[in-house]
Amino acid sequence: MTTVGDDDLVEYGFRRTIITITAVLCALLEIVDTTIVNVALTNMRGSLGATLTDIAWVITAYAIANVIVIPMTSWLSQQFGRKNYFAVSIIIFTVASFMCGNADNIWELVIFRFIQGLGGGALLVTAQTIITESYPIAKRGMAQAIYGMGVIVGPTLGPPLGGYIVDHFSWPYIFYINIPIGIAATFLTLTYVRSPKYGEKLKANQVDWWGIIFLAAFVGSLQFVLEHGQQDDWFNDNLILSLSVLSLVGLLLFVWREMTYQHPIVNLKVLKDGNLRIGIVMCFILGFGLYGSTLIIPIYTQSILGWSATDAGLLLIPGSITTAFMMPIVGNLIQKGVPQGYMVGLGFMIFFAFTFWMYNVITPDTSVDNMFWALILRGIGLGLLFVPITTLSLSTLKGKHIGEGAAFTGMVRQLGGSFGVAIITTGITRFTQTHRVNLIAHLDGTRFEVQQRVHQLQQGFMSKGFSANESLNKAYQVMEFNVYRQSTVLSYMDIFLYLGILFLCCIPIILFIKRGKNKINAADAMH
Repeated sequence: MTTVGDDDLVEYGFRRTIITITAVLCALLEIVDTTIVNVALTNMRGSLGATLTDIAWVITAYAIANVIVIPMTSWLSQQFGRKNYFAVSIIIFTVASFMCGNADNIWELVIFRFIQGLGGGALLVTAQTIITESYPIAKRGMAQAIYGMGVIVGPTLGPPLGGYIVDHFSWPYIFYINIPIGIAATFLTLTYVRSPKYGEKLKANQVDWWGIIFLAAFVGSLQFVLEHGQQDDWFNDNLILSLSVLSLVGLLLFVWREMTYQHPIVNLKVLKDGNLRIGIVMCFILGFGLYGSTLIIPIYTQSILGWSATDAGLLLIPGSITTAFMMPIVGNLIQKGVPQGYMVGLGFMIFFAFTFWMYNVITPDTSVDNMFWALILRGIGLGLLFVPITTLSLSTLKGKHIGEGAAFTGMVRQLGGSFGVAIITTGITRFTQTHRVNLIAHLDGTRFEVQQRVHQLQQGFMSKGFSANESLNKAYQVMEFNVYRQSTVLSYMDIFLYLGILFLCCIPIILFIKRGKNKINAADAMH
């Protein structure tokens, strides 16, 4: 069904409730699937006979497909009609989920994960668009808040849900749970979702095929470099170096093509809007902090504190619930005309307070109580950041430019997360090596305290029946392990400190925000 007036897309009552639930479910499906596989990789390796390098492709293939398709969603919606495009994307995602669960070898799984990512990337931005257009002008902030719940809570739900499924069933079920939700979402989309009226569709010879190729080369290569850079020693590896060059060349050709072609697949001219440019920078930082901290906390609790994957994931749940609780409050404040810039500034400050708190409490044996309130603070900070950043990014755009802006913010948030994960994992490795060298320098074998500690450990092992030489070797191994553990904790402290400083440095950016309409007209539909 097409519509004549933009306002006709606004829904009320039961229809709006159903459309909102459908869109949030789809966004949640897509984001949960980016993290749910993380805790199942070991089980997948065992049953598929894959190497550690091979199994990493299960995550990489999905992420690459995501970042390629997200910038194209606005254009694809216009070509096929939004309802059709959204429904087909859900079907692709659902069928690919079934095929992932049935994969017989690692490369089958990787191929189906890539296809799943192509369907999933479309769900994210299109769901945001559908929710936005279903709400009247005054409730635009609330619409973004409802969508934001899925986006922020999703990455946190993945690990504990994946851990539970793997512990109680088997890894294919992390994909099978998508199937009933996908079927229901497809039916509801075809029944309730409506498409705006679009202009003429492009003929096959007008389609920007070179733009698609250059975009895929740019973001696909970049995503691979970010995912595999640390384990392959970055630019010392020929493949990483080649793909970095390909990504840069792809970016330059992509920009040239989109600025000169009559029917570009991504409208770069929308970036002339000052608020969108500022919003994109802040979306990048938000993705960096959200995905980076979601990565580092489970790694710390598992590798240093010895927690299970499920327990590590559950630790993040209260903070996510806090964020979900904050979303409608923030949406309400935006409706009342509170400037988004103030909330963003406060959110950055609170996120800095969270990182500084974590910097001060993490040790080789930190308890849950020490981290609980810090993670609640993180939840409040993320709640104050997501909705205001999203709404102010689009606040001075009109018509279909809002949809094009939304695609940019979605892609940049994903890339920010990838950069965050890549930089943080590299930082942990490098900082750990530096701290280890410094700690060993202080372990002077001639010092009485060191000799006494070694002697105590040796006596302990000898009392268990080991010979003097064996006990001495084991004593040195314990000392080495303690040095490694302490140096790793110090590296995590560094990461939290630098992450906090990054957020603190972002606060002045809000001074450049133009005071446009605080409430974006939902009639200025995102296409």
